[in-house]
Amino acid sequence: MFKTFRLSQTLAATLCLSAALATTPAFSQESTDPIKLTLHDWTGQLITTEIMGEVLKKAGYSVEYVQADYLAQFAGLESGDLHVAMEMWETTGRDAMDAATATGKVENFGETGMQAKEEWWYPEYMKEKCPGLPNWEALKSEACAEAFSIPETAPKGRYLGGPVTWGGFDDERVEALELPFEVIHAGTDAALFAELESAYQRQAPILLWIYAPHWAPAKYKGEWVEFPPYSKECYEDPAAGLNPDAAYDCGKPFGPIWKVGWAGVKDKWPGAYAAIKAFTVDNDEMGAMITKVDLEGQKISDVVAEWMTANEARWSEWIKK
Repeated sequence: MFKTFRLSQTLAATLCLSAALATTPAFSQESTDPIKLTLHDWTGQLITTEIMGEVLKKAGYSVEYVQADYLAQFAGLESGDLHVAMEMWETTGRDAMDAATATGKVENFGETGMQAKEEWWYPEYMKEKCPGLPNWEALKSEACAEAFSIPETAPKGRYLGGPVTWGGFDDERVEALELPFEVIHAGTDAALFAELESAYQRQAPILLWIYAPHWAPAKYKGEWVEFPPYSKECYEDPAAGLNPDAAYDCGKPFGPIWKVGWAGVKDKWPGAYAAIKAFTVDNDEMGAMITKVDLEGQKISDVVAEWMTANEARWSEWIKK
């Protein structure tokens, strides 16, 4: 009787375990090591990364968020010390991404669904002070440069660039196009847009780096400067552009925002790899979420949780692939 009871217990336990395994994704038996996702210094990237992290957690993975430099992160992705970077912008990161993928140690996981634009931007009220905008050649006049100047840069105009870690070749562009401007880099993403808010309220001069997807182009009336069209040759061969002695004499590229990561992800966590490749959001979605954080003061974790609840059917398909 005792042995029969013990046998029944064992059989019941086995059946329960089998049932549990049957309802768990097949990739649950993958490595239990944490998947390390990189965090950068702008709101949209933090949202994108946390959404991906939460989806992977739902699939049973261990996730770790690691603060990393936007461009320098590729050393960690090549070595496998870092695993996934959810936003690499065509506008500023393509060269670094291509160099890393060429080693075979980093893989492009595909597009996020968002389309990137990053360029010099000015409020509409500045057009009266700098006739000829949005054509970039208007910026070459001394009067226009002075209109965009501040005491620290006068008589040169000031261009407020993003944090130096973002890249973008703004200093090189100013030199190549012989613009009478000084590039001043904002310390953080928050500082960049705080200065825009302050200037806009005072109708003060400002020319700065604006990017999309973001709430700023929707909230403020303004325009992007129209530079000579970007080409790969313009960035690599001085002879290809307006200035035969300098590269970067054109605008920034436009295009997709990519997902990239350590090439070993697909073998170590194949289910996570499939989910990351399946991930997609669009500019409107991301712009709305950034607005909730930056303008409405909501926490990123709350915005992500709301998105997860509203889109369960969608992300559930990502982790079934």
